[in-house]
Amino acid sequence: MSERATTEPLLERADELAALAGDLDTVASTGRGRLVFVGGEAGIGKSTLIGEFCAGLDAPALRGASEALFTPRPLGPLIDIAAQVGGELERLVESESSPSAIVGALMRLLAQEQPTVVVLEDLHWADDATLDVVRLLARRCDAINALVIATYRDDELDRRHPLRIVLGELPRASVRRMTVAPLSTDAVAVLAEPYGVDAAALHERTGGNPFFVSEALAAGAGDMPDTVRDAVLARAARLDDRARRLLEAVAIVPQKAELWLLEQLAGDDLAHLESCLASGMLQALADAVAFRHEIARVAIEGVVAPDRALALHRRALRALISTPGRKLELARGAHHAEAAGDPEAVLRYAPAAGEQAAAVGAHREAAAQFARALRFAGGLDSGRRAELLERRSYECYLTNAMDDAIVARETAMAERRDLGDRLGEGDAHRWLSRLRWFMGDNAAAEAEANMAVELLEPLPPGRELAMAYSNIAQLRMLAHDAPQAGAWGARAIDLAQRLGEAEILVHALNNLGTAELQANNPEGAEKMDRSLELALAAGLEEHVARAHTNRGCFALERRDYDLAARHLGAGIAYCRDRDLDPWFLYMTGWVARLEMEQGRWDDAAESALTVLKRDDANAPSRITPLAVLGRLRARRGDPGQWTPLDEAYELASATGELQRLLPVAFARAEARWLAGEPQSIESETSTTLELAIVHGSEWEVGELLIWRRRAGLDDTDCGVAPAEPFARELAGDAEGASRLWAQLGCRYEAALALLGSRDEDAVRRALDELGRLGARRTAAHASRELRRRGVRDLRRGPHAATMDNPSGLTARELDVLRLLAAGMRNAQIAQQLVVSPRTVGHHVSAILAKLSVTSRTEAAAEAARLGIIER
Repeated sequence: MSERATTEPLLERADELAALAGDLDTVASTGRGRLVFVGGEAGIGKSTLIGEFCAGLDAPALRGASEALFTPRPLGPLIDIAAQVGGELERLVESESSPSAIVGALMRLLAQEQPTVVVLEDLHWADDATLDVVRLLARRCDAINALVIATYRDDELDRRHPLRIVLGELPRASVRRMTVAPLSTDAVAVLAEPYGVDAAALHERTGGNPFFVSEALAAGAGDMPDTVRDAVLARAARLDDRARRLLEAVAIVPQKAELWLLEQLAGDDLAHLESCLASGMLQALADAVAFRHEIARVAIEGVVAPDRALALHRRALRALISTPGRKLELARGAHHAEAAGDPEAVLRYAPAAGEQAAAVGAHREAAAQFARALRFAGGLDSGRRAELLERRSYECYLTNAMDDAIVARETAMAERRDLGDRLGEGDAHRWLSRLRWFMGDNAAAEAEANMAVELLEPLPPGRELAMAYSNIAQLRMLAHDAPQAGAWGARAIDLAQRLGEAEILVHALNNLGTAELQANNPEGAEKMDRSLELALAAGLEEHVARAHTNRGCFALERRDYDLAARHLGAGIAYCRDRDLDPWFLYMTGWVARLEMEQGRWDDAAESALTVLKRDDANAPSRITPLAVLGRLRARRGDPGQWTPLDEAYELASATGELQRLLPVAFARAEARWLAGEPQSIESETSTTLELAIVHGSEWEVGELLIWRRRAGLDDTDCGVAPAEPFARELAGDAEGASRLWAQLGCRYEAALALLGSRDEDAVRRALDELGRLGARRTAAHASRELRRRGVRDLRRGPHAATMDNPSGLTARELDVLRLLAAGMRNAQIAQQLVVSPRTVGHHVSAILAKLSVTSRTEAAAEAARLGIIER
């Protein structure tokens, strides 16, 4: 497997680089040599680490390597080094002199005043003569002025490997061992970010091996890179036939293969387990074995002959079913049943595995199991097929696979219609209403909702009708139509209570409570809290997610940031653990708004991009983060603010919902103001203002009024009293408005309000605050406006926080750079700055780009050269 440099920047290797630098410093200060053995699995980045270390040296570096030959090249690394230095060493190597003679020449070469670095790579492939040289060097380290670094694959050393024997004999005083660890999930996330790949899944698949990670990213999600396949198969080819057959048996069993199962799959081939373990491809677990990396298992599985794979899966299925005293794992039974081509077994195990997965919150797995069952459902009756389709649709809905959810629900509805099942058909229309809303098609959602009620009302009242009523209440609530939401919600609650349907009661209480809060009825909070309590008690995951979403988003609209953060944080954690992606993405987008309003702009941009980079983020989930990203770009003067704002406008306009139109109107009005186009603010806000006056709150109306006032429009007689901070500014009390915003933690809004003050010192404080926030365009725009008003002596140019560095690093990036230069890893920096390691990774990537360097070491050196930091 190639050890070439595969990832830039070099992540999570600062500790190792610092340790090697310390070793070299010790050699330089004492004149005594040291030998460092650097171990790690193939592809872990040993050579990349050593290359990074050598690239930053003033001292000379000599490198040689052993090669993966069937018959090792005698003294291979020494031949490479001799070719670099010539002289006596080259003559002795070419004449095949004894190891002691070669060591003598090498020691004379290294007995110089300036320390030398000698690198001996891939000693797991070394011949006996090379290992003898290593033994002698280790014993005579005190007599050389050199740091000798030897790399090897620690996963390929069985108990009889010659290098293991050498390692056991080496003196401890001058020899140190270092193990290069796999990348963490956070580091993989940094590498995966530009590709929009699920970092956790990639980490699980690759085990954090940098070679596998970089090759998988280069090949594209879901593909097996040829480079990885070739490397894995080349490694397997060094095993004998029976060991390779054992590898194939393990490969058809995902995750791990228990020894009792392998006995039945592999038979006598199990005797070759030790050689498979020694190869480094397999690892021993408590009572099982597994591939060290899932991506390697898939590579081996892919070359198993079809007839042999079929036979192995049939054997595995029989063993799982018939072994006495062992309970069948449903998911494993379904997997082997499908691979064995056994429809009866698939239909026995896959639906049950789906129900089991759903019960524990593994909704993606549940959706996949129902899809597996449907592939074999051609012989089932229509009713059973409809049930499987409905279960598949629901699990797809929970995991944000809305297109798949709609297809499955429409197919199920056709099955119900063919059966003459009007109850099932009506319930399918209600579900399609919900799904169409998630896709941003509100007109279709309303039509499907009405069709559901039309089909269900003539039938005896049941849970389907109660849910159809609650669905309309939800649509009316989302449209800010509190009276109709209340009327339909009351009907749903009444029927749900008569039927004893707790789930529908929870759903309706949420809708009605939200509508009441929208209408400034404080009793709505009690209903929403009761909905959440009932949902948590009953384990109704979707409804817990909805309760946190509505409670948190409503609190944020009213600037109750503590309550909003509490519900959004709890909701996101709950949804992340249960694959509830629609609500996870939606709430994350609103967290971006919260972070923006609280002045945490870097975090806000990261949260917004978390949503926007997901291909499965639906229209309602995208609108808020698009508006946040557009506003941040407009304030900072970054290019491309209209791209997200135009998309947000298109998506919001299609819904017609006030809650979608409002954040877009706010963002576009601000962008027009900052662009010096105040005349466009009226058209950007007029329609939304009309809706807000009818259905909106004092906060929503207030923000629209303030942007229109900044454009020279006066709407103070609109009939709705704006929230207090807006009312103060509209009344000319700039300082009072600013104080109220500051009390809420809204630094940007406080500065904007203060720009309207007649006190020039207050105006300057506002400009300084805008500079600290990084609102370059806002500060420049405000300065121009103030100069037109006659205010003079305003500081020009960027804020002092960015003036001291020519690369345009933000204050937070400077903080990260200083800690990075001190040798801290991302996790340590994150702890120091109280942010996530992933956020640190984003900052590191930005720093490297702004400094035009490719590694952390180069970043520190370049920053010192520019005088940005001191070394």
